[in-house]
Amino acid sequence: MGPGRSISVIFNRSSGSAAEKGDKLDEALARAALPATVVRVSGSEVAAAAERAASAGHVLVAAGGDGTVSTVAAVAVSAGSVFGVIPLGTLNHFARDAGIPTDLDQAIATVAAGHSRQLDVGDVNGVTFINNTSLGLYPHLVWEREHERSRGRGKWTAFAIALARTWRRYPTVHVRMIVDDLPLVRRTPFVFIGNGVYRAEGLGVGTRASLGGTLSIYSAPDVDRFEFPMLPIRAVAGRLGADVKFEAFTACEITIDTRRQTVDLAIDGELRSVPAPLRYTVRSRALTALVPEAP
Repeated sequence: MGPGRSISVIFNRSSGSAAEKGDKLDEALARAALPATVVRVSGSEVAAAAERAASAGHVLVAAGGDGTVSTVAAVAVSAGSVFGVIPLGTLNHFARDAGIPTDLDQAIATVAAGHSRQLDVGDVNGVTFINNTSLGLYPHLVWEREHERSRGRGKWTAFAIALARTWRRYPTVHVRMIVDDLPLVRRTPFVFIGNGVYRAEGLGVGTRASLGGTLSIYSAPDVDRFEFPMLPIRAVAGRLGADVKFEAFTACEITIDTRRQTVDLAIDGELRSVPAPLRYTVRSRALTALVPEAP
């Protein structure tokens, strides 16, 4: 990052505890004496705010959870902007896997230091994702959760209701896939596609052994509703043996077709309807991200 470049911090004020997080963000930026403009927007305005900052040649810094980070990153990829992260979410998947500190002051120091690295991102039908996408159970769960939250339910109450409804209905998807050159036909409760290599077993399950370079794909063909809750337990225990109906592949290109014209996808945790078939690729070195300098 060159000297004197303007920095826009895109802060999602509609996330949980936004007022408190905003105050702490302002205080930390002042402590660091980082000359940055904080742009406070609601969730639906994040992309437009990032696009305006990118058109002005600013460094784009996402301050929020994984949804905010993914939205700003997609704009950075499209505009060729330098991208930074101040993680303010619950899980902070991208920051954790990219080595960006989750501590507020350390994250801001990483932005100020200006050390960048070019990272790979995933692409599905022209839509950028930095973490993962999924079809099947999880989009249903997200839809039910957001429906309950729109009715005034708290976050965890809405999640519990959504989980119970999704498990009771247990929707499955019938997919025809080409994983690189390997054709597959499956009926499964989910198909998960990740940017990079995800750890499927052990205490580090859900983290990435590598960020980019390839796509990971996971499914659980013919697992029923009573077997399904045991999958994460067995994954953490490192017991996804041959008797478990769980499949894992890596590939550079994936095509997924369903019996529907559009597919409901969770893309980095946000719901989108995408026309079928789904075509996944890796966009190599597409994101210039501010990360700590390697020791």
